Amino acid sequence: MRRVALILLSIAVAGTIYNAVAVDRATAADKDKPTRFAPGRAETYPGHETLDKITIAAIPYTSDEDTRAAFDKLNPNKYGVLPVLVVMDNGTGKALRLNLKAEFIRADGKHIEATSAEDVTYLDGVQKPPKIYNPNPIAVAFPKRDKKGPLNEWQITGHSFGVKLLPPGESVSGFFYFQTALEPGSRIYLTGVKDAATGQDYFYYEVPIGK
Repeated sequence: MRRVALILLSIAVAGTIYNAVAVDRATAADKDKPTRFAPGRAETYPGHETLDKITIAAIPYTSDEDTRAAFDKLNPNKYGVLPVLVVMDNGTGKALRLNLKAEFIRADGKHIEATSAEDVTYLDGVQKPPKIYNPNPIAVAFPKRDKKGPLNEWQITGHSFGVKLLPPGESVSGFFYFQTALEPGSRIYLTGVKDAATGQDYFYYEVPIGK
């Protein structure tokens, strides 16, 4: 009888240890999981701008903590790419057609064009310099794209800004990517917003993002 009791006790202890290990592993796995990426409305972010009843926020993602929710363990800044989340609320009462173009304005006033999400997947951090606005540009030959780099992850294209129609009262968001570093006094310059019914252009938007 004593032997049976010892066997049952051993089984109970083993089960307790197994459950404890399973809980620890589950907790560790939960810590490794990225949080669900669900941006709020533009009006909820500090520094948002409202013009013609359209509210826009631009949020730079720089640290590992910033980028984790959107890009998991990938931080594009480590490869020379600054992701900026653009959020737009439509309070006009009309549908908006979007062909949104974004530029990064440095503190010295120079404009850097956004790099397309597809192009970002080919970058290796040094291959392609940023496009800086110049009224008289000089043609530059870039290396042939034949191999995708470390930024070739689905989140880069999956979370990029690609919405073309914004219904009244709705909010949309997505990332633009810039080959630059965040600096004090920088801004995001946005164009490409039209009234969907009439085709009338809305004014451009400048949103400060420099800390």
